[in-house]
Amino acid sequence: MDQKRRKELLERAWNIKKRFLKMYKTANAGHVGTSLSCAELLTFVVFDWMQGEDEFILSKGHAAAALYSTLAERGFITEKDIETFYCDATYLAAHPPPNKLKGIPFATGSLGHGLSLAAGLALASRYKKSGKRAFCITSDGEIDEGSLWEAASFIIHHSLQNVIWLIDRNHLQGFGRTEEVLKLEPLTKRLTLLGFTAVECNGHDFASLEQGKLLLERSSKPGVLICSTIKGKGWKPYENTVDSHYLPMKDEQYEALIAEIDNQYLRSVSGL
Repeated sequence: MDQKRRKELLERAWNIKKRFLKMYKTANAGHVGTSLSCAELLTFVVFDWMQGEDEFILSKGHAAAALYSTLAERGFITEKDIETFYCDATYLAAHPPPNKLKGIPFATGSLGHGLSLAAGLALASRYKKSGKRAFCITSDGEIDEGSLWEAASFIIHHSLQNVIWLIDRNHLQGFGRTEEVLKLEPLTKRLTLLGFTAVECNGHDFASLEQGKLLLERSSKPGVLICSTIKGKGWKPYENTVDSHYLPMKDEQYEALIAEIDNQYLRSVSGL
């Protein structure tokens, strides 16, 4: 990935994070950590990987603020709409609504179902010969759901290479660490044995995401990108904790986190 492209993505991610952090603070809402976990994934998928009429599903719908912020960055949602987050009669609720906002084809947040929806879109695209792909970001915690494994088997059975599955692998879920709640490892091997081309990458690094993308696009099998991330990245002292899943930000925490997001951006840009 060239420096110009990487700088553009870094700036997009910076804008997206600052926007959704302000949304969370104004609403006094939780799920800050889960949005920080997937901000770069959303940025990369929407502004680098998707093309034309490709569809996107955020299966981990509790990161709705990150999705709304990304769609605002793309111009699908206005800044005035963003101000209605969590308000009465808003379309920007705690979980994405169906058929209300451009770029959100399905309601999500009932975990374990987003991959099934992506598989359905991909199969329909094959029959229609539209060439559309279906991108889906799932959490790692929702891999506990049997419906997700059914969808994965369906994708392999129909050889749906037009499903692009990304896993936000932050090793945390609502009740603790994934390996303590229900062991997932060796996840890459399990998905490979099922029939996927399973590629691991750093989910906060655009160069690593780009390399993963290229490996999947060269494969003749359906692909899954297992993205190593940190829940609540940058939010001290709640980084990599279950607390970042639930807690809203206090004033001083918000100010410190914004400063850290700014510093992360400046360090990244200066390193180009």
